[in-house]
Amino acid sequence: MIYNFDEIREIVLKAGEIFKEGFFATKKEVDFKGKKELVTEYDVKIEDFLTTELSKFDGFNIVAEEKHFDEEIKNSFIIDPIDGTTNFLHQIPFCAISVGIYQNGFERGGIVYNPITNEMYWAKKGEGAYLNDKKISVSDVDVFQRALIGTGFPYSAADNEEDLRWVVSKLQKLLPKVQDIRRFGSAALDLCYVANGKLDGFYEINLKPWDVAAGKIIVREAGGIVTNNYGEDYEFWDKCIVATNGRFHQEFVEALMG
Repeated sequence: MIYNFDEIREIVLKAGEIFKEGFFATKKEVDFKGKKELVTEYDVKIEDFLTTELSKFDGFNIVAEEKHFDEEIKNSFIIDPIDGTTNFLHQIPFCAISVGIYQNGFERGGIVYNPITNEMYWAKKGEGAYLNDKKISVSDVDVFQRALIGTGFPYSAADNEEDLRWVVSKLQKLLPKVQDIRRFGSAALDLCYVANGKLDGFYEINLKPWDVAAGKIIVREAGGIVTNNYGEDYEFWDKCIVATNGRFHQEFVEALMG
């Protein structure tokens, strides 16, 4: 079970060429997986490329969005070929390839690459977080009222009234308590924005492992905190993820719990 992190970064860079081809394509083949959730032909192309290339590392399985592999996340590459597919379809340059590396059940590394802006966020366990070749860190905002917070709206809110009420109630509760809230459309990049100090915090419900596997280690290696909305260590199947610079985390969690 040996992998070369730099080689994985090169694989992701090559996948970025397919990503750019699709992003700028005039027409894209699109299928819908639900009322709002969609998949393009390039989601499949990028995932197939990553699966083929990453399969050369013995002892690792692939956990991937479009193949819906139902395998234990122990020694795994967890990949999202396009996080922010709706942005990708509309040529909004806030979308990315995400690859998380897990070994013996623990996070070991993560890569989130936006080929359109040429921004690669990455981290290896115990070695800090980086944007391209520059080390990054979370913001120093320590007053909740001054915090810029990111969030996302789950696809389930189209059909699930309970999820819709949760989203609306938390916005109503949080907006008066923080500087403002942003909704960009890619959880992987939202987490990287927390790591890079562009956002001070982020929360969202109903995310999947491939949405957050890379981003959460990048946040932690940049000095931030990632929990669920009860302040406990975030597990992949928790309802809600909460990431912050760590300076007002408890206040944020309490606001989400209330």
